[in-house]
Amino acid sequence: MRKLIATVFNYSLDGLLADEGTDFWKFCFGLPENDRPDDPAYLDFLRSAHAHVMGRAAYESISRAMTTATDHPFAAILNPGRKVVFSRTLQTADWAGTTIASGDTREEVDRLRLGGDGHILVWGGVGLWRSLMRLDLLDELRVSMFPYIAGEGTRLFDGVPSSYRLDLVSSATSDNGILELRYRRHR
Repeated sequence: MRKLIATVFNYSLDGLLADEGTDFWKFCFGLPENDRPDDPAYLDFLRSAHAHVMGRAAYESISRAMTTATDHPFAAILNPGRKVVFSRTLQTADWAGTTIASGDTREEVDRLRLGGDGHILVWGGVGLWRSLMRLDLLDELRVSMFPYIAGEGTRLFDGVPSSYRLDLVSSATSDNGILELRYRRHR
């Protein structure tokens, strides 16, 4: 059965996501890790995903970015890749290789997990991450914590279960002080 792995980018030390237009957003996207991600291991991790899962807002933002900035390293992976957007309001998906999952979240995830090993990468957004945590469907959480106190932004863990134990799998630090944390759901 495939693992469901959430990847959380641009997360501040005070527990906030970088909302577009904030100083924290500008800081994050001013660093080479975001502008030109080139870590071969991470790019291989993205390439090896069975599917790339997103909520509607994340889908709209990422598809717009990847189809216009085709020189970005993620574009070569995401544009031809299999993508699933979880939405009850989206009627069509114009990004090649995208299907819409509009049914019961648990059932849709169960269908994606069937058929083999590997992983399914959940890019976001916040509503989808929270829903998957409430349903206890995430197997792993990968967080890129930036050395920054944002003071403004979206809280990732609001509205999730009050007790959600994780086990640290690994941690690594970039030259710019970004802490890459990998947690597995404690079962």
